[in-house]
Amino acid sequence: MTTWITVCDTCKREGWETTGMEQTDGEVLAALVEAAADGVPNLRTRRVSCLMGCKSGCNVAIQSHGKLAYTIGDFEPLEDAAAGIVDYATKHAASENGQVPYREWPQAIKGHFVTRHTPLPDADA
Repeated sequence: MTTWITVCDTCKREGWETTGMEQTDGEVLAALVEAAADGVPNLRTRRVSCLMGCKSGCNVAIQSHGKLAYTIGDFEPLEDAAAGIVDYATKHAASENGQVPYREWPQAIKGHFVTRHTPLPDADA
């Protein structure tokens, strides 16, 4: 089953306006995640404008139908962060219910979890 990595491309970390960057931190992170996820089975990426987690930008959602979903944030837009996000999402995709044991979490995402959402119930439930 496909796991989606949704990256907020409007996220700006504190002090962004003084860095002279032409892209937002979210755009930089999104490009890094897209590159890291390219060709990885059962993963898809997409960008959205605002996940409403501005206090902990850069924000990413990890989601799949019928599985636990997670919002992770407060990343610096770096290759290590992107690789950790993709590694975690790969483990999410391989899991039955979306839960990845803590011992399997990549170091790059530890301390970055913001929320966990239970799957929506079946429409007929």
